[in-house]
Amino acid sequence: MTEPAPTPEGLALEAFSRPVRGGNAFEETLARLLQLIRLGVVPPGEALAPERELAARLEVSRDTVREAIRALAEAGYVESRRGRYGGTFVREPLPHPEEGPGERVSADEVRDALLVRAVLEVGAARAAASTPLTAAQRDDLATRMREVAAADGAEYRRLDSRLHLTLAELAGSPTLVSLMADNRMRVNVLLDRIPLLPPNIAHSNEQHERIVWAVLSGDADGAAAAMAEHLEGTASLLRGFLA
Repeated sequence: MTEPAPTPEGLALEAFSRPVRGGNAFEETLARLLQLIRLGVVPPGEALAPERELAARLEVSRDTVREAIRALAEAGYVESRRGRYGGTFVREPLPHPEEGPGERVSADEVRDALLVRAVLEVGAARAAASTPLTAAQRDDLATRMREVAAADGAEYRRLDSRLHLTLAELAGSPTLVSLMADNRMRVNVLLDRIPLLPPNIAHSNEQHERIVWAVLSGDADGAAAAMAEHLEGTASLLRGFLA
């Protein structure tokens, strides 16, 4: 017997349920679930698959799925219902992405800002790791990293930006610092439109440590790779919430 052709909804569900790859499991899982919701594959009022099933499809831990669902609930996208017919349901109506001053950002604007950021900041990490650093420079970089790790929500974005700009300063290029500062302003406008998620902050701080350690160790390839992974995590969140 010939099996029925898959429905468009089934193909979409399969596409968004492919295994998560790379080191940004939380961010990628959250982005996938946001795609399911915002593209209507799981419409308002319908339930997401159980945590165990989502974890198996995405090949991540149930803890990762649980953290992603908790973040979605805090952002107003889903709600938990108890009882015989309980589960995690998509809220109705859905929240709109947070808007800053001015017009709503387009997918092309998000893509452009993230592409420029990747080119600049991966290069800055590589250049910083390739530069002989003084003791004062090494101490300053480590201090910036500790400040971000200890920051509260109100200060996190500013101190995170300062750490990233420090890498450009260590590379010794005023032009690179200026370009990164301009791009970071664009990126922060986008970041201000999405929730500040504790699991993502914890993950970002771990990645900051790997980036800084690679720079201090003079490992240019390692610094570039760690920065690329770090930026892709943030890009996943922005694409999920805004694109």
